[in-house]
Amino acid sequence: MRVVLLCHAATGATRATAFAGDEPLEESGLASAAELAGTAPRADQVRCAPSRRCRQTAEAIGLAAVPDPELASCDFGAWTGRTLDDVLATTPDAVTAWLTDPAACPHGGESLSALLERVGRWLDVAGTAVTQRGDPVRTLVAVTDPTVIRAAVVHAIDARPRSIWRIDVAPLSRTVLTGSAGRWSLRSIEPAAR
Repeated sequence: MRVVLLCHAATGATRATAFAGDEPLEESGLASAAELAGTAPRADQVRCAPSRRCRQTAEAIGLAAVPDPELASCDFGAWTGRTLDDVLATTPDAVTAWLTDPAACPHGGESLSALLERVGRWLDVAGTAVTQRGDPVRTLVAVTDPTVIRAAVVHAIDARPRSIWRIDVAPLSRTVLTGSAGRWSLRSIEPAAR
């Protein structure tokens, strides 16, 4: 099976390095996504995170994606809408704990451990998906957030949880995983096609 994880287009939060809420795409992000219309790989199933930015990205590219709550971005709790610099300036110890301890949840949202568990479970279940005719899904495309894509890569390559912060995921990039439940491989991380 092949899972293609497509990162949503640019938003105000991605430009500001902020903890995103349910925000729309920027006009430039919407235009960039529209440029990719018709370039998505053929897929047996297409899913997207339920956020507005992911649904808009899928629509702009021309994907009839089904919203999947398991693809939702990390819940950043009280940090939602704030920039990393702002949070670091006001609560540096909380940021350090969050970056170094996967179980830490200083913002009151979802811990890194919980995110990794949720995304790993989603990926392994996706690896057993079947089409409406009962055939195995060969290719699944999912439009989602950078944190979810990072978590999927960490799960696929069985990396340490803190390695999530060492994976760059740009807007409209594609990350391709191959395999099945419990046996995933990272095939590629591709920048946005132009």
